[in-house]
Amino acid sequence: MVDFTVAIPTYNGAQRLPEVLESLKSQTGTDAFAWEVIVVDNNSRDTTPEVVRAYQQNSPYPIRYCHEARQGAGFARKRAICEAQSDLIGFLDDDNIPAENWIAAAYTFAQDHPTAGAFGSRIQGEFEVEPPENFSRLLSFLALTERGPDPLIYRPAQKVLPPSAGLVIRKQAWLENVPDRLILNGRVDGNMLTAEDLEMLSYIQRSGWEIWYNPAMQVRHKIPKQRLEREYLIPFFRGIGLSRYVTRMLSVKRWQRSPALIAYTLNDIRKITLHLLKYRTKVKTDLVAACELELFTSSLISPFYLWRKGYLSSHKET
Repeated sequence: MVDFTVAIPTYNGAQRLPEVLESLKSQTGTDAFAWEVIVVDNNSRDTTPEVVRAYQQNSPYPIRYCHEARQGAGFARKRAICEAQSDLIGFLDDDNIPAENWIAAAYTFAQDHPTAGAFGSRIQGEFEVEPPENFSRLLSFLALTERGPDPLIYRPAQKVLPPSAGLVIRKQAWLENVPDRLILNGRVDGNMLTAEDLEMLSYIQRSGWEIWYNPAMQVRHKIPKQRLEREYLIPFFRGIGLSRYVTRMLSVKRWQRSPALIAYTLNDIRKITLHLLKYRTKVKTDLVAACELELFTSSLISPFYLWRKGYLSSHKET
């Protein structure tokens, strides 16, 4: 029997995976239960399979490798859920370095909170280069989570949920409530649609399971300099914005969606107008302001974009 599974979805992670796998060798407090690691290779084109095989040969913990052909982090996580031998699955991205007690803290929290269907970590950024001075306004979008030293529950009315990085999910909560086919499945080449983790967690939360923040689970998120550059950030925020219609409507009853869409549209127009009045031509030189404007404008066109691309018409609601 396996009590806890660490799942690591990866795409071209040959250079990043070793540090994650090495960090797992130092885990403490795990003598009382059995745990495993699954690396889900999401169509990597580098030497990811060879890296995993090398670690399998002399690892102090069991490592399994599986390949997920459907591109997208959502598909990779779903594959991990199906492959896991335990009811508790802790997700680490290939740029997440867990603290030495991360697994033990996750397992203990799950025992103490049996009604928690999922719970997230305290995630701090480790930047390769110093971010811009006003970059704090964007940090939450980079899966950095700092909500204080005490555990707290995510209330549905707050419309806030943890990122998938450092997230632990009960297999039962996923299998019983998350549809087999989601609208969002993660970024792929040529498409930066994201928020697949929020869509998945919304189904778990509205089914009655609790979603928590557990600061005892600490993770360092390594952020390379490329992710602070305009070439990455503008498409990144465009993808977040274009996904907004899905995440906004998940908690809205079907009959309320038309008035909700009107309200969100008017609010997006208001945000764009105020932003342009405040920053004017600075949106061309201020990267943070440019990212915020991209988010607001993409959020405005989100429902039309998703419908035109077939995301909404092909999705059958459960």
